[in-house]
Amino acid sequence: MRLPTPEKVSEQKITFDVEEIEPILQAPAMDLKPWPGAMVTLKDGRVMYIREAKLEEAPMMLEYMKKVMEVDHDFYDIVGARVYAEILGWYRKRLKDPYTLVGLIDGLWAGFANGRLLNEDINISLHTMALIRGGRIGAVMYYAKAYYGFEILGNKEWWATYESYNGWMRWGIGMAQPSYPWPEYQHELGGARVYYVTKKYWDKVVKDYIRQMAGTELVFDVPDEVIKANEVMRVPDEVLVYRIIHSRAEPVRLALLIFA
Repeated sequence: MRLPTPEKVSEQKITFDVEEIEPILQAPAMDLKPWPGAMVTLKDGRVMYIREAKLEEAPMMLEYMKKVMEVDHDFYDIVGARVYAEILGWYRKRLKDPYTLVGLIDGLWAGFANGRLLNEDINISLHTMALIRGGRIGAVMYYAKAYYGFEILGNKEWWATYESYNGWMRWGIGMAQPSYPWPEYQHELGGARVYYVTKKYWDKVVKDYIRQMAGTELVFDVPDEVIKANEVMRVPDEVLVYRIIHSRAEPVRLALLIFA
């Protein structure tokens, strides 16, 4: 777009250094309290350590998500595509105030949970995934990030939405989440309905519900040997998904994903 200048100017061309543009595109980040790291003992006895993902781990996470994007049933493809974009947005600093948590079992990437802050009060839940079988890993990761929002960051509301029928049934209906009027309020994941939890509802109902679903408790006093065993992350060799065939659950190539 060009318009004639309303006054004489000394210089017809002004050049910007890209480092001058970056603060505008990136926007100032909020001062988020870090996730302190926690461990859980899963139902099958394995110990999973939940920590913040490291930026240098993003490329391997992206490669894994490419495989998830190729699964064309039960909405794995769209979830894979969106999680890929979210990880890339975090990596390239094109996502506002994100948090990215990974669950590791002896270094193996077992769980994923992410979201971002709209402002100091509202936490937008993006996705939660279990990458390996057993232990209710998806529920544990959902509990961890909700705990992070309400108990550590002090958020007042939790906004979620659902892409799959299972996610909606397990969390939307399971937590009896109310929703804001639609289309006045839209979640950023496709403009879907916003299901929300307030801090008061979290304290009275939801916290205990998710804790029961997870079947375990977060332990923040983590031994050094657990931290050391999970300093280096490696991704699973394959993607495991469950498909219902003739009324029975049969493993195809992947594991359970829970989205919210």
